Amino acid sequence: MLTPDQFLAFLAAAILLTLSPGPDNMMVLSIGVARGRARGVAFGLGCAFGCLSHTLLAVLGVSALIAASPLAFATLKVCGGLYLAWMGLHAIRSRGVARVGAAEGATEPARVLFFKGMLANAINPKVALFFLSFLPQFVAPGRGDANLQTALLGITFTLQAAVLFGLLGAFSGAVGAWLGRRPTAGMWLDRIAGAIFIGLGLRLIVAR
Repeated sequence: MLTPDQFLAFLAAAILLTLSPGPDNMMVLSIGVARGRARGVAFGLGCAFGCLSHTLLAVLGVSALIAASPLAFATLKVCGGLYLAWMGLHAIRSRGVARVGAAEGATEPARVLFFKGMLANAINPKVALFFLSFLPQFVAPGRGDANLQTALLGITFTLQAAVLFGLLGAFSGAVGAWLGRRPTAGMWLDRIAGAIFIGLGLRLIVAR
């Protein structure tokens, strides 16, 4: 099982990542603004639950590496740390240019948008790479079954994303207007998240 410190550290990082302006949450806002709350919520929930497929891949990948050798697992964590640090630098350099735009296809029912969001997330190789790099950073094999820890972390990420994306869809009009009045808000969210990811990455690189 996850320790309280392990869980809270992961949850804080996951929430910051989810809130940082990116393709998924900007699309949720766009659909919510253009097509209504129900469709925005449906698409957001689909994006969130698409993370379960990446959780499964991460569990299988971590399991295979631990079975291969502790050195292979350690190598994954260091490579993941470098990847997170790179993501953090990229986020810090962001100029917060994400905008909420109009979305097409307003006649699509909510259930179709749910499955579209889930599929779009599930087949995104960048998300798969992120999960394979991010989840193992919070796995401590000495504290119990690493596969169970990885699965619990992935489920935690999925549930918090479902809550936040659902709220984004439900309040898309107000959130979109707020972002429109504060064009630098996204930039500062990116910088905060970027600093967190650089810290996580460096911790894994230098950890023994």
